[in-house]
Amino acid sequence: MNIEMLTALILFAFVGSVTPGPNNLMLMASGANFGVRRTLPHVAGIVFGFIVMVVLVGTGLMRAFDAYPASYAILRYFSIAYLSWLAWKIATATPGAARTTGQPLSALQAALFQWVNPKAWAMALTAITVYAPSQNIAAVAWLALVLGLVNLPSIFVWVVLGSSLKRFLDHELRLRVFNYTMALLLLATLYPVLSGPGA
Repeated sequence: MNIEMLTALILFAFVGSVTPGPNNLMLMASGANFGVRRTLPHVAGIVFGFIVMVVLVGTGLMRAFDAYPASYAILRYFSIAYLSWLAWKIATATPGAARTTGQPLSALQAALFQWVNPKAWAMALTAITVYAPSQNIAAVAWLALVLGLVNLPSIFVWVVLGSSLKRFLDHELRLRVFNYTMALLLLATLYPVLSGPGA
């Protein structure tokens, strides 16, 4: 990969990673409710899960999906159900209690979440199509590594942002409003899934 292509890939990864989406909204909510340290496994799970997703999709998983078109519909419905459930969990988190008795997503839960995250799918498919069209294992592994390295600091910003709001959100009503807002924004990320082909 030449320097121009690498620069374009890094820019694509940064823009795709740092802009709002399900992962970032959940990280912001987790940072606000649980703090930076307790959210670190969530961050690690996103990065690792996305790298694995890119490698598997890039090395032929999409051919399996194409062979069984019904799998797209199953994935769509599961994504809608799971994102809706996560939004409900954020909205109904008990202010104050979440910080002491609640649990942020684990690394495994965050990694598995990538498979129902519409933005992660869009980024993975675009990156593979544009930056690793040959889909040989070396190209896909390099692509996944670059995406992961850019993804980590880009999403961590959202944890810090959420955590920095903790003092402002120390009031029960403000935290409840924040959680409801994050839940609604998370539901809004379903728009591409609901309005896309086959919707």
